[in-house]
Amino acid sequence: MKIAIHPAAPWYHGSPLALQELQSGSTVTQWRQLAEAFSHKPAMLCYDDNGQITHNGQEPGRLYVIDEPVQVGVDLLPHPRSTMDANAEYLTQRPLRLRLVGPPVNP
Repeated sequence: MKIAIHPAAPWYHGSPLALQELQSGSTVTQWRQLAEAFSHKPAMLCYDDNGQITHNGQEPGRLYVIDEPVQVGVDLLPHPRSTMDANAEYLTQRPLRLRLVGPPVNP
C-alpha cells in the first residue's frame, strides 16, 4: 500500500494514557486510523492493501495530534524497524507537545 506524506497534514499518536507531551523516540503517523488502532494497545495489528485495519486491542484509547510545527527529517524520522509499508510509522526525535483530539474511545 502506498502511503504519502503531506508536510501540512497532522501527525497522530494513539495511546490509552492521558498525555500532554510525547517523548523522544515515540511513534507517530499521518494515518489517523492507524494511530486510533494503536491507541487500544493491540498485541496484533495488520492491514490489507485497501487500508482496512484489524487488531486485537482491548484498552480504551485516546487519539492525539502533535500540537506544534514539525519537520520530517529533523523532528521525525522513518521508523527503522517498522514492519509496515514505507511512511506508515515515524519516530519522534525530540519531545513534542500533544493535543487530545477527542475523549477516550472503546475498541
